[in-house]
Formats: sequence, C-alpha cells, structure tokens
Amino acid sequence: MNRRKFFKNSSFGLLATTVPSAALSVATSSTGGEFTGVIRKAIKFRDVNEPDLSIEDRFKLVKDLGFDGTELRTDDKENAKDFIKASEKTGLPVHGIVNSSNPDLAGAVEFAASVGGNSVLYVARYDRKRPLMESWKETQDIIRKGLPAAEKHEVKILVENVWAGFLISALDTVRYVDEIDHPWFGSYFDVGNNVRWGVPQHWIELLGPRIGKLDIKEWDERKHRSEGLSKGFSSPIGEGTIEWDQVRAALKKIGYRGWATAEVGGGDRTRLADIAARMDKVLGLA
Repeated sequence: MNRRKFFKNSSFGLLATTVPSAALSVATSSTGGEFTGVIRKAIKFRDVNEPDLSIEDRFKLVKDLGFDGTELRTDDKENAKDFIKASEKTGLPVHGIVNSSNPDLAGAVEFAASVGGNSVLYVARYDRKRPLMESWKETQDIIRKGLPAAEKHEVKILVENVWAGFLISALDTVRYVDEIDHPWFGSYFDVGNNVRWGVPQHWIELLGPRIGKLDIKEWDERKHRSEGLSKGFSSPIGEGTIEWDQVRAALKKIGYRGWATAEVGGGDRTRLADIAARMDKVLGLA
C-alpha cells in the first residue's frame, strides 16, 4: 500500500463526514475524551518554531507532543521530498495544504496529493473596489477550474472564512458552497475567525456536512472591547469568550469527524505542548 492510500484509508485521512459513528469506529483509549478518535488535532507546520531541528525532527517533535498531523503551505513545495521522507519516517501525516488565495488550485491539489494530504485551504478574496458579485463569481470560477484536479486526486478544496470582509455570514457561505455544488468542495471552518460576525456553534449547525475541516483559535470579546479589535485573538485557547461546550455540542449534532488544526502563532516545544493540551481540553480529546 502506498503512502497516499495508507493515509486515505487510515483514521488520519478522514475528512468531515456525517456517517453514523458506528460505521466509522476507531480504536481509541478508554481514558480518552468524548471526541477522541473522532477529531484529529494538528498544528500548522509553520508554527513549529524549532529552527535548529531538521524537518524530520520537527515532525517527530509534533508527534511526540500528541498531535495527529500537520498542515503545510504551498510555499513548502520546494521541500516536498523532505516532507514526504519525514512523514514516512515518523508516521506523522500531512493532512492538507494551505494555499491562501493563490489561484493555482490545481497545482496545490497535486502538491497535497504528493505528500499524502486530502485538502487544500483556499481563501476567497473580495476586491472592495469592484462590485461584490464580481469577486463572488470570479473566485467561484477559480475554484471550478481546480475541481477536475481535486476529483482526480481525491483532494477536497475547502474555502475558509477569514477577515477579508467576504463570506461573513453562514448563509453566504452555504450559498457559495451550494452554488458550486461539487463533492470535492466545501468549507474550511475557522472557529475563532467567525466570532467577529457570528456565533461559531450557529455557523456549524448551518454549514453542517459542508464543513470539511476546522481551524482552531480563541477569541476574547472582553479584550476586543477594551484593547482593540486585533487583541481579540490574544487570549490562549480556552481562556477567551468562545463557548467551547456549545461548539462541541454543535459538532456532535452534525456528526463531525475530521481534522482540527491550531492556528494560534508558533513557538518552541513548551509552547506547542501547551497548545496541544488546550486543544485536548476545548475539543473534548482528553
């Protein structure tokens, strides 16, 4: 079995699904939390700030700290062979690629497939100097051009909700995804980015099976109000104002099974260990 098929067929390769839990049973520890074996936690590779370690040793560190996988960026393509080797040596999968707003989705899909990933994160941008629907249609056309590659390689293209002033409503996102209406396209839902415009658990319920993967960060409305807009992201995971119990309830309600990746800024071993522990707590993994 090759690397691509191994990760696709293992629990690490799962995208979100609403198939009943019994049909996707995963061997887990009896001491785990409610979502152990259901949600897989990951860290953005760019956030592993141990510059003296090789790529392989950084993969080993991430695995040793309890993360189930990592996520690369399109810019990492030049080191693809090193990432493939590191993944094979350590058993830590690359679950996806962050492509931002790069329009070359086919290239990102091919890179994701080459390293064993099953998703590409895409940011749909809004050109405020032009009518909104021009950006809407233009970004949808970019996605459609990438879908043949996505289908061929079985890599899902997922549009993320970011602070670009676009797709700022759950209903907008539902419409955007449904208009494309393709099995290899969906939503990459960022729990923390959402709070400026909405309530995460409400978005989760509305997006439902459209959610392919999750980004995890905190939001603190108290700091936003007292210290300024950007300070809303400054609280550690679990110490802000996101109602994580309600987020978990919504994820359970839609039957979410898949990846959740921290996007909270990098650090050394100590910082990463703290992130892992916080994710365990707010996601019900311990």
